[in-house]
Amino acid sequence: MNQDDAANTAHILIEALPYIQRFSGKTLVIKYGGNAMVDDVLKHGFARDIVLLKQVGINPVVVHGGGPQIGKLLERLGKESRFVKGMRVTDADTMDVVEMVLGGLVNKEIVNLINQQGGRAVGLTGKDGGLIRARKLSPASDVPEPEEDIDLGQVGEVAAIDPAVVHMLDRGDFIPVIAPIGVGDDGRAYNINADLVAGKVASILSAEKLILLTNTPGVLNKEGRLLTGLTTQRVAELIEDGTIHGGMLPKIACALDAVNSGVRTALIVDGRIEHAVLLELFTDSGIGTLIRS
Repeated sequence: MNQDDAANTAHILIEALPYIQRFSGKTLVIKYGGNAMVDDVLKHGFARDIVLLKQVGINPVVVHGGGPQIGKLLERLGKESRFVKGMRVTDADTMDVVEMVLGGLVNKEIVNLINQQGGRAVGLTGKDGGLIRARKLSPASDVPEPEEDIDLGQVGEVAAIDPAVVHMLDRGDFIPVIAPIGVGDDGRAYNINADLVAGKVASILSAEKLILLTNTPGVLNKEGRLLTGLTTQRVAELIEDGTIHGGMLPKIACALDAVNSGVRTALIVDGRIEHAVLLELFTDSGIGTLIRS
C-alpha cells in the first residue's frame, strides 16, 4: 500500500468512527431485495456488511423478499403467476411454493452467506415463536375488474408482531434473518409484502433506522437529482405534485409509517451499489434518501 492509499484508508476509518459510536447498541432493520439478492458480488458484499455491523456493536435485523425467485419456480412448475395491483394471487398451491422459496431456499442462502463471512445468522419465518400474526388482505375496491369478486387467496397483512424471538437472538449475538410469512388465527400461512413486514418490525423494535434496499437511487426530483433529508410534510408535498409516484409510493408509505411509529429515520437506498448499507450509514454524504418525522 502506497502512502496515498494508506492516507485514504485512514480517512475512511476516521470518517466512519462517529457513526459507529452513534449507532453502537442500536437496532437497524434492513429490507433486503432487488438486484442485491441476485447478483453474486452484491450478495457477498451485503453479507460482509451485515457481519461488520454486528462486529462493531450494531444489531442488524434482516427482512428479505423473494418475488422473482418465487416467479421462476412457479414457471418451472408450469403454474402461471397472476397479479392484482402488484399483489400475487396466492392459492394454496402457490403458497406452498412461497413457503418453499422464502422460508427455505432464499432464507437459508442469506443465512449461509452471512455465516460464511463469520457471522451467526438464524433464519426465521413469521411462524417461528409467533413472530408475525397475519390477517387476510382484502382486495382494494378499485381493482381493474370490478365485475369479479377477486380473492387474493393467502395474501396477508401484519396484524401483530411479537418480537420475543428477535430479542432472544440479539441477546445471544445472533443475526435474525426474517422471511415475510405470517400465520393467521385460522392457522394458515400468509404471504406478506416484505417492505410492510420490515416497517412493522422496525416500529415494534423501536429501531434506530429502517433501510429499504431498492433498485433505484432513492427519491428523485423532476430533474433526476437525488432528494434526501425529507420530512414527512415534504414527502406529502412531493406526492401531491407528482414527484413521488408509481412504484415508489408503497416504499414511501412504508417509510412514513415507520417514522410516524417511533423509528428515528427511514432510508431508501440503491441496493445495486456494492456495500450500499455501509456507504449510507458510515459516510458523511450517504447515498440514499433519508426520511425523518
